[in-house]
Amino acid sequence: QVRLEESGGGSVQAGGSLRLSCAASTVIYSRYCVAWFRQAPGKEREGLAVIDKEGIATYADSVKGRFTISKDNAKNTLYLQMHSLKPEDTAMYYCAADDRRSGYCSPEWFGSYEYGYWGQGTQVTVSS
Repeated sequence: QVRLEESGGGSVQAGGSLRLSCAASTVIYSRYCVAWFRQAPGKEREGLAVIDKEGIATYADSVKGRFTISKDNAKNTLYLQMHSLKPEDTAMYYCAADDRRSGYCSPEWFGSYEYGYWGQGTQVTVSS
């Protein structure tokens, strides 16, 4: 059973930065497709960024150029570096993992239905 645990959320002012982490209970980042999602109150869960076992990353347009996904396989940790934060980035942030494609990601990576493993989330609040 894979367990994921996010950390690093908090409150920042607009224009600030945060780095989120997602620690896995076992070795997955060299074998799974992993992603970051967020969900704001009253909104659907949104796929932000994904990275496959080879380190190839893809981003949603809403965060491209501001957020960077990365991973440290030796530490079993996934990261999301966020810069130039905006109030509309306020949400609960989740990491997710998919083991069905031998570490490669679905063309529909942005859909939450593609992932079987989820963390509990970490809250990010951006004030204006």
